[in-house]
Amino acid sequence: MSLQVYIDGKLLPREEAKISVFDHGLLYGDGVFEGIRVYNKKVFLIQEHIDRLYESALAIRLAIPLSKEEMVSAINETVAANKIEDGYIRLVITRGAGSLGLDIRRTSHPQVIIIADNISLYDPQLYIDGLKIITAATIRNHPAALSSRVKSLNYLNNILAKIEGTDAGCIEALMLNHKGEVAECTGDNIFIVKNGVLKTPSVDAGILEGITRNAVIRLAEQSGITVDQSPFTRHDVFVADECFLTGSAAEVIPVVELDGRQIGTGKPGPMTKDLNEKFKQLTRE
Repeated sequence: MSLQVYIDGKLLPREEAKISVFDHGLLYGDGVFEGIRVYNKKVFLIQEHIDRLYESALAIRLAIPLSKEEMVSAINETVAANKIEDGYIRLVITRGAGSLGLDIRRTSHPQVIIIADNISLYDPQLYIDGLKIITAATIRNHPAALSSRVKSLNYLNNILAKIEGTDAGCIEALMLNHKGEVAECTGDNIFIVKNGVLKTPSVDAGILEGITRNAVIRLAEQSGITVDQSPFTRHDVFVADECFLTGSAAEVIPVVELDGRQIGTGKPGPMTKDLNEKFKQLTRE
């Protein structure tokens, strides 16, 4: 059976799932989205994803045509229709079709698009060996220009940094903010461990407040680990005992090298392994 895609209240075969070429989501990246995991037929941390989606939409003055409850029902319907047991959901809200101009008053009928499919972001061996990454020359957008807390459809900033990473033979790249501080990677949040303290940039460093990031912080605090959310630099990553990334698609993945510098022992560290196992347990629950 063809993949069933939810668009505008209907489930359509993948081949028929289309929107207007005049949609401002296509023309200008004008819209918001969420990437959500499914584990054992259950949508993971769905309420946190939905809350962030509606906050992003509010920030860009995009009226979502479904209530939160209706959105949850539509997501579950799409997952069930595609018989997804362990997979990934891409939830997209576009501004809708309009004129060839920026005026949102000339758009109408925002589109709700839900895709539920399988995903494999990284080779399983990388979760054992760890990633080697580089720092991109492309910095994160200035938060006063476009808030990084809005998960918008315009990902060109991240894509340009991703290109730098893949050109260097790495599948991820670290991005700095306008102050030269560590922000996040192109698709994941970053954590380091130093002397038993877990560190991650705070939201005012110009990062997306990741759902998996927040889940890992909660797991760490429940385990009695001190969590420090404050600015740090590339130097702090170079001299860290451990480093790992988090994201809905990536989950928890270790990093063992940045810009040719070995991090810690050059292997995934004990806190990384422990939090990864706790996160896996959380997904099973």
